[in-house]
Order: sequence, then structure tokens, then C-alpha cells
Amino acid sequence: MDRAQLAEFLRVRRERLTPADVGLPAGLRRRTPGLRREEVATLATMSTDYYTRLEQARAPRPSRPVLTGLARALRLSDAERAHLFRLAGEQPGPPPGPPADVRDGVLRMIARLDLPAIVLDAKYDVLAWNRQAAALLTDFSALPPRDRNLLRQRFLNGDQSRFTPEATREFAREAAADLRAASATYPDDPAVASLIAELLAGSPEFRDLWSHHEVARQQSLCQTILHPEVGRIDVICEILVVPDRDQRVVLYTADPGTPSDQALRLLDVIGTQSLA
Repeated sequence: MDRAQLAEFLRVRRERLTPADVGLPAGLRRRTPGLRREEVATLATMSTDYYTRLEQARAPRPSRPVLTGLARALRLSDAERAHLFRLAGEQPGPPPGPPADVRDGVLRMIARLDLPAIVLDAKYDVLAWNRQAAALLTDFSALPPRDRNLLRQRFLNGDQSRFTPEATREFAREAAADLRAASATYPDDPAVASLIAELLAGSPEFRDLWSHHEVARQQSLCQTILHPEVGRIDVICEILVVPDRDQRVVLYTADPGTPSDQALRLLDVIGTQSLA
């Protein structure tokens, strides 16, 4: 355990956070930057005295649950979390679960795009989307958060009328392999385990795919979407990786000048309204 480096790392990370970053009110004017020690201690579910001694390099070696609480409280990335564990003389274990917060820069980027884009986490929860994606796929804002999951929609919803059978079969195979990779990355995450159990119980197709034990990360995908307003759209799904969040930005594009490209441009105009 490197007490001095651990103390400095905790202090620097604490001072870089604002109350708004962790959902706390700003309160009165603060004499020092960042969060207060007692706020970090509360977020990490430990005593203020123990956390203070950690920052003063006087505390005994923290346990793995304490380190996990500190990583959560300080909003550490996977790389920062691993560094924290090593400073404390521990080997970093698997991350606790797929992060659900999307960076502001990613949100600004997809909002400024003139093509459909969504942000997925490792278990295929749709975390963010732009208006073009709502027009192309579905209005995610009208769905409960639990139903904003592409795997639940594919294997449990039953309505795949917007996709050709070939496209939906290919997506199902690749997504099942991708989810198995996520289960290895996050073996202790209850949300990942619950989703897998739900899919196994409710979908014979998913049970069959899961039994093949394929493991792969989805990199790109071509699909044919049968849109109720503009008809057939042949799209190419380009996937951009956000490594520090284990998230992916999926961009839906079409070859320039094709009928599919023209259909996407029309959707950009009409949005989610019906032409009927």
C-alpha cells in the first residue's frame, strides 16, 4: 500500500468533483474546491474520520468494499478505479456494472448530427438518442426506462415488423454473443444477471443462441428497416466506442444518393409524426 500516493489521489479526485456531479446541492459558498470530505464519506458509506485519515496517509489498509465505495463516490473511470485498488495494495476486480451516465460531449455530438444516433451500454440499454433515431426506430421517451433495452424489444416484445427476418436474425445472434461478453466483464452486476435470466425464461430463441456460447463484441451491422411512413431503408450501423464508459454510439447511415438516403432525409423532416 502506497499511503502517500493514495492520499494524494483521493484528495485530487475529490477536489475535481462538484456537488452537481454527484447530485448534491451546492449550498453556501465553499472555502475549498470540490466536495467536502464528509460528503465523500457519506457517498462511500464510511465514517468521515476514516476517510479523513485516508487523505492524511494515516489510515490502515482499506478493504475491497471500502475501495469500491470510494470509486463509486468519486465517479472514477475503470482505469482510475484500477489505479485506486493498486495504490491500496489490491488487485482490481471486475467493475461493478455498466455505467449509465453519458458524457456531455457525447450528448452534444449526437444532438448536432443530421443522422439517427443512439448510445448503448454493454447490456443494450438505450441511454441517449437524438430526434432522428426516435423517428427511425421508436420514440424512446414514450417508453418506461426498463423497456428502453434493445434485447428486451428483440426477444420479448415479439413485434419485429420494422425489420426484415434476415436482419433481425443476424442482430439476435450477434447481440447474444455480445451480452455473453458483457456478463464476463460484469460478473457481479445484478442488472446484467437479471436481464440474462429474463431472456432465458422468456425466449426459446435466446436460450438456443445462449447455448452456443459465442462471445464477441458487435462492431458494425447492416440492417433493412421497414418504416411505416417512408418504407424500406437499407442502413449501415457504424459503432463508435466510448472506452471509459464501455458505451457505444450507434450511427445509422445510408449510401449517398440512394432511396434509403432520401428516406432518412425525409425522416429528418417529418420526425415522429405520422403522414397518414
